[in-house]
Amino acid sequence: MPGLTYLKMMCEQIAGIEVVRAFNDPLKFIDESKEVDFDLAIIDIEMPQLNGLEVAQRLAGKPVIFTTAYKEYAAEAFDLNAVDYIRKPIQKERLEKAILKAAEKIATSTSKKQFIQLNTNKGKSLLFFDQLLFITTSAIDKRDKIGHLENGVELLLKNIPFPKLLAVLPEKDFCQINKKEIIAVKIISFFTHNEITSNILIDNKPLRFSLSEIYKSDFLKKTTP
Repeated sequence: MPGLTYLKMMCEQIAGIEVVRAFNDPLKFIDESKEVDFDLAIIDIEMPQLNGLEVAQRLAGKPVIFTTAYKEYAAEAFDLNAVDYIRKPIQKERLEKAILKAAEKIATSTSKKQFIQLNTNKGKSLLFFDQLLFITTSAIDKRDKIGHLENGVELLLKNIPFPKLLAVLPEKDFCQINKKEIIAVKIISFFTHNEITSNILIDNKPLRFSLSEIYKSDFLKKTTP
């Protein structure tokens, strides 16, 4: 379906968002939703067999954004505690606003994911802490940083110093190890007095980081049981 393909394409262009599945059959979605791990559903109200409002009622409280070409469903949508209600044709900026709103709701309702909103090369983006592996200083402009995510995406974080990042990252989960890098504790396999070997493989070889003396004390506090 062209509309579904267009929506999926727009979602994939929004940084920090992973499209887990896309369905053009509401009954199949309801059936498989029990097995699919997802945080948010974007649902068209006008669908065959079941409309979007009926589908949302069966999602056990999952956050939902509705899309529709008609305004008469708005009251019913918000009665279902929808995160947002977007009129067609859908604009990317409007979709981003709705997804940011959903992310804030998810973050306040569960400790599963936490995030910060930062200026990036893709616009304002959500940086989820549980997806972040490490941060490096940009080789082009040292004021910028590059966030390396679990899914292989690299986000250019615009004009943000390490002290500001460290102030918002979960203290127990992240550590600055030298002047140019912050890493997530979860990527550490083992370390020596001046080198950290990670569990990240590049060409089947573990990625290594240098451990500077000035940052070693804080590093040891976070890695010693």
